[in-house]
Amino acid sequence: MALPPSRRGSRVTSTTTTKSNVAAFRHEAVFYGGLDGFVRAVAPFVRAGVDAGQPVMVVVAASKIDLLRQSLGSRARHVEFADMGDVGRNPARIIPAWTEFVNRHPDAPTLWGVGEPIDTRRSAAELAECQRHEALLNVAFEDAPPLWLQCPYDLDALNPSVISEARRSHPFVGEGLEPERNREYVDRGDAAAGFDEPLPEPPTAAASLPFTSGWLNTIRDFVDGRARVAGLSSAKASDLVLAINELATNSLRHGGGQGMLRVWEDEHGLVCEVADSGTLHEPLLGRQRPSAGRLGGRGLWMVNQLCDLVQIRSLATGTVVRVHAYHD
Repeated sequence: MALPPSRRGSRVTSTTTTKSNVAAFRHEAVFYGGLDGFVRAVAPFVRAGVDAGQPVMVVVAASKIDLLRQSLGSRARHVEFADMGDVGRNPARIIPAWTEFVNRHPDAPTLWGVGEPIDTRRSAAELAECQRHEALLNVAFEDAPPLWLQCPYDLDALNPSVISEARRSHPFVGEGLEPERNREYVDRGDAAAGFDEPLPEPPTAAASLPFTSGWLNTIRDFVDGRARVAGLSSAKASDLVLAINELATNSLRHGGGQGMLRVWEDEHGLVCEVADSGTLHEPLLGRQRPSAGRLGGRGLWMVNQLCDLVQIRSLATGTVVRVHAYHD
């Protein structure tokens, strides 16, 4: 589908960039319409990476993987495919997946990637975290080997506000192999900071439990009981208890020695929030696997592995970590 200029990324130069001279991380939004448009936009990009003999990974919905396999034919066997429903159910796990891809190919001159974290199935909370993820990619891979990451957006399905945010978070826009610089891109730091705003207030029916030193057993029992009442599986309940125990421990150690736990149900499962007076200054905490020699940062990493969605907001007044455990 040929898109009218008003629906394409902004053009600021007539000089296009081909893969032969890409030497650093290139984060590109590509806009398409419908499933046929997805294949037309993405398949040539993937095909070019395969034909160049370079590593290619595609992380999109399972149904779109099937479409790409059909279009690529025998080339598909040279592509690493992953279902975004698995990799990115919690959007904070997507950056680690791309990091692992880069680390698997340390000697590759160029790496090619396609990632589509946003579609209409995302809840409002998930959408906000996906958009935060897109902005943080520019921070996470600033000094990475040359990875060209193409992020498709469906103009026919997504709200115009989502498309506008995509233009803000991608330094390049383009179609296929000719991306160009995007004048609507917001500097990586400012883009990430745009999501450091308070989360919506918990419902008035949320159960609250202020805590201080010596309350961890009470917190674990409290969360476990609420998880059972909400109908979470035993495995989900255990993971949630472990995650909240870790967050409460962080509050006691680094957040002023006290905190507030709030718990409530929503249509997806159970939501727990831990708030304290501490502040965080590293936007990628929990999104990068801690190195063996690092003393801190493991708690939020573990929480992201245990929970279906994690929302972190750190303001001058303190830090809130809200975690979601979905019904199976």
